[in-house]
Amino acid sequence: MNVELQGKKVIQIVSKDFEDLELWYPVLRLREAGATVDIAGEKAGETYIGKYGVPVTSDKAFSEVSADEYDAILVPGGWSPDLLRRFDDVLNLVREMDKAEKPIGQICHAGWVLISADILKGRNVTSTPGIKDDMTNAGAIWHDEAVVVDGHIISSRRPPDLPDYMREFIKVFAEK
Repeated sequence: MNVELQGKKVIQIVSKDFEDLELWYPVLRLREAGATVDIAGEKAGETYIGKYGVPVTSDKAFSEVSADEYDAILVPGGWSPDLLRRFDDVLNLVREMDKAEKPIGQICHAGWVLISADILKGRNVTSTPGIKDDMTNAGAIWHDEAVVVDGHIISSRRPPDLPDYMREFIKVFAEK
């Protein structure tokens, strides 16, 4: 087993209609690298179904999660971010992770959560081109690249970019 992230803890947030690959590829890749990855949803023990039918069951509820417990956070894409950004616990968690400069991974539509947390002003990011206007209107500097790293924020566009996204996320995460 690869142990470059041994002892590190990541929280992956989820709601229904997440993009299956954008949730599972990072979770599996990080576990492969030795990290512990917990899944948080609105309720603990609830099963959420992705856009293409792949399920995931939450370990914890958003209300049970503290930024102090985790070294990084992942936000999947799909339609899930539009639901996730409606939870104050999620937005507060993202803000706390940002304030502590802990790695924040966002892909595709996940930028909506960071927009609602109001942490993108002046930051270099990417996303699915479909929310480019949302990102720039929130003050972000948007790039059409597979992955963009701006300090502790690692962003990516879509599933074909997952290898680049996770390579850079793990690199930033391992350095923290």
